[in-house]
Amino acid sequence: MREGMTADAFAHLDPELAAFLSACPGMFPLGMTREELAAKQGLGQLSAADVLGDADVTCIDHEIVGHGGASIVVSIIAPRGHAGTGPGIYHVHGGGMVMANRFAGADVLARWALEYGAVCVTVEYRLAPAHEAPTLVEDCYAGLVWMRENAASLGVDPDRIVIFGGSAGGGLAAGTALLARDRGGPKLLGQILQCPMIDDRSDSASARQFEGTGVWDRQCNVTAWQAVLGERYGTDAVDPYSAPARMADLSGLPPTFIDVGSAETFRDEAIDYAQRLMTAGNACELHVWPGAFHGFYTIAPHTTVSRACVAARDAWLARLLGS
Repeated sequence: MREGMTADAFAHLDPELAAFLSACPGMFPLGMTREELAAKQGLGQLSAADVLGDADVTCIDHEIVGHGGASIVVSIIAPRGHAGTGPGIYHVHGGGMVMANRFAGADVLARWALEYGAVCVTVEYRLAPAHEAPTLVEDCYAGLVWMRENAASLGVDPDRIVIFGGSAGGGLAAGTALLARDRGGPKLLGQILQCPMIDDRSDSASARQFEGTGVWDRQCNVTAWQAVLGERYGTDAVDPYSAPARMADLSGLPPTFIDVGSAETFRDEAIDYAQRLMTAGNACELHVWPGAFHGFYTIAPHTTVSRACVAARDAWLARLLGS
């Protein structure tokens, strides 16, 4: 958080989250400009050990072919000694499409692997600004196709693959699901989109309402989208698979879980996407968490609202998987 912010900046927040945020100034990329981007790109660079700890799972890396024939890496997280077939969880990490790596936000994968006998794949898609759209979402789609094509050897039931992502990962997961639909690609059982980054226009009421507050605001968002889209930023030439809010047709998509904080820039675009999914005939569960800033459930997991958020997400997944 930027130095010099007043108490008013915390007035809209859940009290536990406000106390957490006020205690860690300067920790997040709030207000990030293009000039500051290079210095922020090391955020969220985690290792398997950082997120898996001593969980009784294995983590194996594979090189696969990404967009344009380039080599990218996926990591397979599965219960140690996994045998037979189980559901597959395909994970896309967050970080504004400009930072972090495949292990950011992946701590839950070990728990899901053990609870459901699931095989989880997390993809190292290439980041902006070194790589512009559509490379990022195409890398994610390549990883999903690889997972489906290798389902038998991975021990994945090809009819029970769920895609999961938060923030930028939620937006890229949504775009990957759209690509799978339109290309006749892997059939998804469901998609979990947490506080998804899906609209490059950054012009919603919530984007402006929370300018300069929380952990990721409109300035961060504009900087990231400019890096992703390059000269197409602000034009009608934006690829809707990279910015799924621009997709006119949202029919034929899998059951969806969407959640978002009430006090974050992505609130209105997430609500609108959920409403449009339902209008198009899809099943969608939407949660708007009161007083929550962006990514609260991973940043401040000890808080009451974060625990409620995780419980709702996990309950949805359990119902989807029939557990």
